[in-house]
Amino acid sequence: MASKKNRAAFIVCFAFAATLPLAAQITLTGAGATFPAPVYQKWFSEYQSVGHVQINYQPIGSGGGIRSVTEGTVDFGASDAPLTDAQLQAYKQKHGGHSVLLFPTVLGAAVPSYNLPGVSQTLNFTPEILAGIYLGKIVKWNAPEIARANPGVKLPADDVIVIHRSDGSGTTYCWTDYLSKISPEWKSKVGTNTSVDWPVGLGQKGNDGVAGLLKQQRGAIGYLELIYAVKNHLPYGKVKNASGEFVKADQRSVTAAAAVLKEIPADFRVSITNGTGAGVYPISTFTWLLVPSQWSDQSKKNAMASFLKWAITIGQSRVESLEYAPLPAGVVTKEQKQIAAIN
Repeated sequence: MASKKNRAAFIVCFAFAATLPLAAQITLTGAGATFPAPVYQKWFSEYQSVGHVQINYQPIGSGGGIRSVTEGTVDFGASDAPLTDAQLQAYKQKHGGHSVLLFPTVLGAAVPSYNLPGVSQTLNFTPEILAGIYLGKIVKWNAPEIARANPGVKLPADDVIVIHRSDGSGTTYCWTDYLSKISPEWKSKVGTNTSVDWPVGLGQKGNDGVAGLLKQQRGAIGYLELIYAVKNHLPYGKVKNASGEFVKADQRSVTAAAAVLKEIPADFRVSITNGTGAGVYPISTFTWLLVPSQWSDQSKKNAMASFLKWAITIGQSRVESLEYAPLPAGVVTKEQKQIAAIN
């Protein structure tokens, strides 16, 4: 009888133990840019089995990422726009003087994608064409400016339907940063930001939203992060760079844009649009994770630091399959030192 009682007690204890987690899994939450979302999702999925950390990420746009990390509703943010002095100060005021650190993760490109049935050639875009379209001054696809840049291409007389982001977007920051550098009129009338007052166009949320409308709307043009054009089978054009070459975005031309940097600031806030040099794609950018310098939960802090070490080393070998370019070696070395500033 005693052995039956012991056996029953053992079964009850075993059943109870089976309901308990073997170990508390660390979970990190993040939100922000849609630009790097495909590579981040790939990284987070793979790293869960490597680092035993679950990382949940919401691609809500760079503006949302900056806002979320500043308000403390996520563990980290993500942005394709380097934080301004005012944004850094706002974070410090909210967090007792502690700072938020910027960690470049990959390089990407914003490309002019379009929907022109019957045009099979890759179109060339000059800086003047892109500024003219987004200022609402070039309104037909067979406009003289477009025709001159594309000799031999039979351009339709369709209206140019401009599409832009409606949410706070780092892709928008990259695009408007470029337009501000190549067009004094754009710089004075519109400027550079994650959200701007667009002179013309239809707004869509996220890179996916822009891609979706591009597919539907004949005559449309919109700016997309490269991977979104590729995965949606949307054509995208070559852009004339500051050296006078028409260059199509790919890993090589985006890497070339970063390679011409002679020095990168200690805080990693840098723009690489409209760079000079052979083979440079001119609408290229870093994208950043925004990581608090001070953590109250040391297990989360350690998990974040470990992930960053993995992402800027092993993770870089995973980026090219998704149309991103890996970080230059010098940037990785500087970032490895900055990880030590996370406390």
